Amino acid sequence: MIKNHIVYSVFSDWRFTITGGKGSYITDDKGRAIIDFTSGWNLANLGWNHPEIIEAVKIQAEKNLYAPMWTNDPIQWEYAKALTDALPKGLDAVCRTTGGAESNEVALKIARAATGRKKIIGFQDTFHGQTFAEVGLGTRQEWTRAIAPLVPGFIQVQYPSVFAYGDRVFYPLDVFLHDLEVLLKKRDVAAIVVESGIVTGFGKTLIAPKGFLSAIRKLTKEYGTLLILDEVGTGFSRCGKLFGMELDNVVPDIVTFAKGISNGAAAIGACVVSKEVVEPVIPGIRLVSTFGWTSIACAAAKKVLEIHLRDKVWEQAAINGPFLISLLKKRLADHPKIGNIRGIGMEIAITFLKDNNPQTPDEDFAKNVVERAFENGLHIVHGGDGNIQIMPPLTTPKKVLEKGVEIFIDSVQKAGKHT
Repeated sequence: MIKNHIVYSVFSDWRFTITGGKGSYITDDKGRAIIDFTSGWNLANLGWNHPEIIEAVKIQAEKNLYAPMWTNDPIQWEYAKALTDALPKGLDAVCRTTGGAESNEVALKIARAATGRKKIIGFQDTFHGQTFAEVGLGTRQEWTRAIAPLVPGFIQVQYPSVFAYGDRVFYPLDVFLHDLEVLLKKRDVAAIVVESGIVTGFGKTLIAPKGFLSAIRKLTKEYGTLLILDEVGTGFSRCGKLFGMELDNVVPDIVTFAKGISNGAAAIGACVVSKEVVEPVIPGIRLVSTFGWTSIACAAAKKVLEIHLRDKVWEQAAINGPFLISLLKKRLADHPKIGNIRGIGMEIAITFLKDNNPQTPDEDFAKNVVERAFENGLHIVHGGDGNIQIMPPLTTPKKVLEKGVEIFIDSVQKAGKHT
């Protein structure tokens, strides 16, 4: 779709105009205050247009807007220290980027250069960015024919989700780990790229069995493969911990951030790695990013991190996520269209099925629910495969969460009467 000269993709076709937002609400061009259950896809974790972040950006804008990549603005060094201090020991070197795609691209370069290996393992139906390399990590071949050939060396494996739907089949963790070890034993895999036990991209919300991440970490260490954790969607309190890696007490070799890192105030990302891994390969990977870590972006990101640490925002996600899932299951578990309700923290998904058959997700029904919810004052997104994701700002008051859930439930029930 092209609207007012802007190209919108199939996955994110234009739906409406936003003129503002505050906290848990966004405002459209008709003046309607709409409850937001998307956070801009895990971006506005602290709510829309947070006043402290706005103030931090204003203060920095009065000082300096930009520092060339061969210099530094003091705010950049301040934020680099704050971010690495918040991470486990050993993740102490930051590559400056503009967002998730660039962060993951840098991580892939580092992995190949540091190990001397070329193969990279990713998981089918995952999203790590839209570069040629990243598309090869998780996008199905039938979706990439128009741009083929892709970058060679990428291996896609199935994700061992606890709930299999569509054309997926149940893939037990022990079988997955056996198959993974067969690949790693060849000692030619540079890295595995994965999110922290849940897939936030592409709207799939696949959840791995308990112990998934720690088992992968054990195998990667044994066979000299680097573990890259993509925390673009799971980071900054979304899953009930400040960072998703804490859910399984796993420390990766490389971790990437974006989205919630600045709460939407500016384009910024980070690829964080150990000095020991990255320092020897710096000359060969050409880490340049003209707009990576502008002064304003760092001011916003520094304030965002301060708020998460000060208010322990992850605790709200750890409480309110299970609360929402409980409400949804209580009211919708017996609905004939519901296939599964699942989530970690405030990353929640509902899958709708045709004839209660996991192999036939009901795409049209999910779209109908999204449209009805919006008409009644709730903004949610449809992620494909009959899947709707619920990702409210983590600071949303309980009464607003309850109101949003009521609108959602009413939309599901009314959509069911017209199918």
